[in-house]
Amino acid sequence: MRKIFLFMMTSLDGYFEGPDHDLSWHNVDAEFNEFAQAQMKEADTILFGRRTYQLMESYWPSKSGREDDPEVAHLMNETPKVVVSSSLKNVTETKIWKHIQLINENVEDEIRHLKKQKGGDIILLGSSNLCVSLLEWKLLDEIRIMIAPVVIGKGTPLFHGLKEKANFQLNKTRNFASGNVLLCYSAT
Repeated sequence: MRKIFLFMMTSLDGYFEGPDHDLSWHNVDAEFNEFAQAQMKEADTILFGRRTYQLMESYWPSKSGREDDPEVAHLMNETPKVVVSSSLKNVTETKIWKHIQLINENVEDEIRHLKKQKGGDIILLGSSNLCVSLLEWKLLDEIRIMIAPVVIGKGTPLFHGLKEKANFQLNKTRNFASGNVLLCYSAT
């Protein structure tokens, strides 16, 4: 069975985004970019909620997205994408932004089916609401949290809205020269 893993950056105080979806505090450098590319290459499917999908769709196929980080742009544009949204009615592929599937009903069943299909791992990027749903359905196999050395004071907590406890076991840690710390957990 395929594994679903979350990759997300948070602040020291546990926020994955600041007010108004601000991500300017993300601590990104060459070492982080190299690591992020390796994470993307581990998966053969990207899972998004609607808001994260729309942000990615507006940036990675653009000229500036492709010029700023050509390797990540290639991975984002070419890797099959699954979008979970009750409000989107369709998704549009282009010559650059390819391989998109929309799930807008029976979400839990559809994701269970996706996990059973042949293929590599599935990476969940951003999408806090979807992350919480996957935790509640016990479909999230691994959590990889990159903690940035910054306290932002307010924003959206990573697991905002989680109704019940979910247990994980620490598998690996990694310190980055920038002060970022990666924590990798697997479901127990």
